[in-house]
Amino acid sequence: MRRIGFLINPIAGLGGTVGLKGTDGSEEEARKRGAVPHAQDRAEITLGVLKNISDTCFLTCSGEMGERALLKCGGIPFRVVYSAPKKSSEQDTKNAVRAFLDEGVDLILFCGGDGTARDVYTVAGRDIPILGIPAGVKMYSAVFAIDPAAAGVLLSGPYDLRDAEVMDVNEEAYRNGVLETHLYGIARVPVRPGLVQAAKQVFEEASEERAKTEIARFIGEVMIPDTLYILGAGTTTEAIAQRLNVNKTLLGVDVILNGHLVASDVDEKTLLRLIDGHRDVRIILSPIGAQGFILGRGNQQISAAVVKKAGPENLIVVATPHKLRETPALYVDSGDRDLDAVFGKSIQVISGYRIAQRKKIGYPGTENSIPL
Repeated sequence: MRRIGFLINPIAGLGGTVGLKGTDGSEEEARKRGAVPHAQDRAEITLGVLKNISDTCFLTCSGEMGERALLKCGGIPFRVVYSAPKKSSEQDTKNAVRAFLDEGVDLILFCGGDGTARDVYTVAGRDIPILGIPAGVKMYSAVFAIDPAAAGVLLSGPYDLRDAEVMDVNEEAYRNGVLETHLYGIARVPVRPGLVQAAKQVFEEASEERAKTEIARFIGEVMIPDTLYILGAGTTTEAIAQRLNVNKTLLGVDVILNGHLVASDVDEKTLLRLIDGHRDVRIILSPIGAQGFILGRGNQQISAAVVKKAGPENLIVVATPHKLRETPALYVDSGDRDLDAVFGKSIQVISGYRIAQRKKIGYPGTENSIPL
């Protein structure tokens, strides 16, 4: 019988929608801002897919670190091997992984973000394959499934193993607009085509800068008066703001109206309030390099509720030609499967001055999935 170690970081992703760019050391502030945990919900999606698999037993933690989600889904054999406190910490993640190793698990399935991946890898190393259910804010590591359902699909059938980077971001620097990434190691990860994300890549070349300038010139020309523009994170959207002489938050979400900054580094609540006051809204996003995520990674402030209120048809995607060449497919993981499906099989991406190309959207486990 296959034995899977299963754990949840209950506060993973808590800081995303409230604009904290991470949760490490900021749980209390996130809750003060009205953040709602969603790791349990995302883990339950994966477990729902795995509900009917045979010859598999889950070894897990008590309470919100795993037991609760398994009980809610029902029908999955499991045993609690680590007693977690009501308020868990990174040390509990490490202790749980040690308990899994003592029990001789074949694989560790965890729900969290880059910090959780780092803690799991610190103990598991390369000895045991690991797979992440994406629930964090950034998720630069390559150990995560494309989305929660994809994790379930992957583990429901045969899979290969590959090396995958475990990376994390200095969240304190990230909140101050500085991107500092660190490679912690190379894990072994189960993989099937189109179901596991790649590590994020940052493209910084002279041609890239020229392409960003041309994209910004075109967007600046076609911006509609009295229309609210929501700009996601990244250097391509930053180039658009610079074209307008607006000082943008590089790693945050900002709002522009008639060429002027309305709000900087906003959270989900602020976006919903601003949209309420405007009839015309556009959202400009750039996909994460190599991973290809439009929604669901690094910009959770632009939530499913925000996109639906602005109108999915008002989403504008921008990316340089080089980034698109290096990105096998685009993906959406808004947390709302019905909204994700609205985007269809492809989306237009503005890649230069009056230049656009259609890019395929990959949906894990379907004929429209893309090998990564």
